[in-house]
Amino acid sequence: MGFIEWIESGISKLKWYDISLVKMSTMCSTLFLMTVWPAFANFVFGIAWYYWLILMFVFAFIPMKRWFFD
Repeated sequence: MGFIEWIESGISKLKWYDISLVKMSTMCSTLFLMTVWPAFANFVFGIAWYYWLILMFVFAFIPMKRWFFD
């Protein structure tokens, strides 16, 4: 079994809310790092807001495309 097949077999075991829980834990981990590591906070706050907006659209494009057009 290859890596991709292993990942897909694991994803099929998840419930509908598990992906949201992973996203929330990622957000909380980022906030934790910003709190305890000042260099990380300076990096995050030093980047202009529109770069984060562009990244949001780039990362959301494929899932949204699959959701609405596949």
